[in-house]
Amino acid sequence: METEMEIDRLLRRQEVLDRVGLSRSLVYQMMKDNRFPRPLRLGKRAVAWSEAAINEWVANRPLSNGGIA
Repeated sequence: METEMEIDRLLRRQEVLDRVGLSRSLVYQMMKDNRFPRPLRLGKRAVAWSEAAINEWVANRPLSNGGIA
């Protein structure tokens, strides 16, 4: 029986920022507050986020109503 294996891409910081539309400082503040996925450490000075974790965060993020009640 053959199964499909899903490969989870790793996204570097700039790609994550582009996808979520947030600033670097806001992403790191949200990580500190446990409101954004934490990255995986690739080396001493390199990190990356799981694409699946970012996609899930985007899908579950509440949309702003622009201040309209």
